[in-house]
Amino acid sequence: MNAESRYLAPAGGDTVFNRIVRKLAQWGISLAGSRELAVRGRKSGEWRTVPVNPMEFDGARYLVSPRGHTQWVRNLRVAGGGELRLGRRVQPFTAVEVPDPEKTPLLREYLRRWGWEVGRFFDGIDKNATDEQLAGIAPGFPVFRLN
Repeated sequence: MNAESRYLAPAGGDTVFNRIVRKLAQWGISLAGSRELAVRGRKSGEWRTVPVNPMEFDGARYLVSPRGHTQWVRNLRVAGGGELRLGRRVQPFTAVEVPDPEKTPLLREYLRRWGWEVGRFFDGIDKNATDEQLAGIAPGFPVFRLN
């Protein structure tokens, strides 16, 4: 598997955990900053939802895909935007994908905040990794700046 096609499907309890976090977000309860991401399907045009951890960093908001090039990533690339939902609060956004050379500080901060939850998807890389290590994995971890 190369970095451009890296995708880790949910396994074991992941599906149950994601279902719980998504349901909590629908009820207006955020787990460590989580939101429900809603993006139009690139083929169906129907809303698709998944729990995510939006991250504020240097005055901007970002989404990181720890599982790689997932369906929500592919849909977001085509749709160009979506919604972050928490209960009845809906925040529409447009998204721009961050180029690989700019991801190092974003991946480090994401791991600092949510490494306890998503660290296992980073193959031994953590918040203490070198810039070179983070740059090396960057192509396998899509990041979007939200506007």
